[in-house]
Amino acid sequence: MKPTKKSLNRRQVLKRSGAAAVATTGWMAGSQLIITGTKASGQINGANDRVRIAVAGLNGRGQSHIGGWTGQKDVELAYVVDPASKVLRRTMDSLEKRAEGSLTTKGVDDIRKTLDDDSLDAISIATPNHWHSLMTIWAAQAGKHVYVEKPMSHDIAEGRSCVAAQQKYGVVIQHGTQRRSSAGIAGLHEALKSGKLPRLKIAYGYCCKPRSGIGFKPVSDPPADLDWDHWKGPAVIENYHANYVPYNWHWFWESGNGDLNNQGTHQLDVARWAIDDDQTHPIRTMAIGNRFQWGDQGETPNTMFAMAEYPNGQMVFFNVRNVNYKGYERQVYNEYYLEDGSVIMGEGKYKILRPGASKPEPLDVEPGDVTPGGNWGAFIAAIRANDPSMANGNVLDAHYGCVLGHMMNNSYRLGESVALSDSSVDFGNDDAAEHFQKLRTVMTDGVGVAKDAPWKLGPTLQFDPESERFIGNNADQANKLLKDPNNPGYEVPSADTFA
Repeated sequence: MKPTKKSLNRRQVLKRSGAAAVATTGWMAGSQLIITGTKASGQINGANDRVRIAVAGLNGRGQSHIGGWTGQKDVELAYVVDPASKVLRRTMDSLEKRAEGSLTTKGVDDIRKTLDDDSLDAISIATPNHWHSLMTIWAAQAGKHVYVEKPMSHDIAEGRSCVAAQQKYGVVIQHGTQRRSSAGIAGLHEALKSGKLPRLKIAYGYCCKPRSGIGFKPVSDPPADLDWDHWKGPAVIENYHANYVPYNWHWFWESGNGDLNNQGTHQLDVARWAIDDDQTHPIRTMAIGNRFQWGDQGETPNTMFAMAEYPNGQMVFFNVRNVNYKGYERQVYNEYYLEDGSVIMGEGKYKILRPGASKPEPLDVEPGDVTPGGNWGAFIAAIRANDPSMANGNVLDAHYGCVLGHMMNNSYRLGESVALSDSSVDFGNDDAAEHFQKLRTVMTDGVGVAKDAPWKLGPTLQFDPESERFIGNNADQANKLLKDPNNPGYEVPSADTFA
């Protein structure tokens, strides 16, 4: 299947942005997206050939993957994979009922059991975060294309390894950030970068959705149907407790990344997407927050404000607010603050509040350049064309967006408890101070957090985009967070492995 004219235009843009990334990020020399000559080349020869996919991780999001792929024309669900036998059996039973006796899908407990199948074209990863990079790398090494849920990486070094693996093996890697398939969002960002709109000053993302505490679960033996050692995989976790499985692993650092890099990955990715194309990583970041009121077993913050500054002066702000209360305002979206004082709000369809105006007005932008077909269809189209640049949210997009979140989380994790009372926080930026104060007011006046309640204030971390390492004050501590320890047999290869 030949790419559409719009896809060809998009590839040209990606080639140029990839070259800019290489110029800015020295370690990536030669790591622009590989277009041809992959280990997977030749498996899909035409638009009518069947694409065979394995879905790994069958709780929650994994069921969405199954629905997404089975809804595509000439796509076969070859394998479903999960280390929990009851979850695997439940999924197989559901598939058998739908297939009415003609089911060809196989159920296995380990993704490695699928990788030697030469007829398998792709892996679709919906596991906990700590598995995302290792499965992505294993699949690339086997010549399989990869659709990987957000975040692609659990730490900064893992993401770097995914980029290096894609560069070596040339497979399609698409990130599970569905907003990358929105022509409306793409069009706004193109208008911001082309000069059709005033220059972007701050891209702001919100992940404010109500959640509740998870209580405490005692250390216990894992369920008999769960292969706990394989569920842990790369993650070094000392003991099992029932808050890990099936969902609350999100709120523990060994397995998750908090809501900043859970739901928030979508809004973080949109915010970073708006930053000028020649920018890769921020040069400094800072975060403040806490896990207020719940008093539970979780580790990640339920409230956070974070900022990051890029070499060109553009900034990303981010707001996590999960504590529920009467009158809670759900905010899961992005805002854009422009240098002329305008503010753009909305998603896909936008409004702009111009300086001096009393209310926002509609903002019309031309649709932007994305591979058509939505997130599922774009991935299949990229496989058929054997063209990684057609992915809506390729491996570089994924890496840059995930590193942004990891940097913010790392500042928070290195923070110290401070009772703010009426004192302010020095972000080195007046806009950041103003926006944090808005969050703080919501927490005191809305949630009922005491004004002198302690916040965890992270240090300002400086980052070198070229080496992807922290520099300056606090660098020694921050660089220890670049790579998580791994269990034997589940080591995530370093990027140097793929040189």
